[in-house]
Amino acid sequence: MSLQQTTPDALSTTFAALADPTRRAILARLASGEISVTKIAEPFEMSMPAISKHLKVLERAGLIARGREAQWRPCRLEAGPLKNVADWVENYRRFWEESFDRLDAYLAELKTAELRTKDNKEKKKHARKPRKS
Repeated sequence: MSLQQTTPDALSTTFAALADPTRRAILARLASGEISVTKIAEPFEMSMPAISKHLKVLERAGLIARGREAQWRPCRLEAGPLKNVADWVENYRRFWEESFDRLDAYLAELKTAELRTKDNKEKKKHARKPRKS
């Protein structure tokens, strides 16, 4: 029995890139527009080679594009893979909404039953008792 090495699909590559909080923070910075690698690195307490490794992961996942203009190395967000993630998650959002709708209906049913039971107890409490002869 041999193990086959498969190429990860685009969604798996995107999720792997998004798994790291530093990379998510980089994407958040790029959401406001194109900036240089130096500007991207400013808030992080890590070396430029470490930032560069994070950028390479994001670039391989198709989440960013890097350019070269003389000494300036601009990076920009490429949101296409994020749309694929959103589409995938959307199916599960619908599942949870439907589940919550069923739960709401069940709780309303329980409340109605509880009110009926309470009302019946009140009626029995105030009903006339038969006289003893």
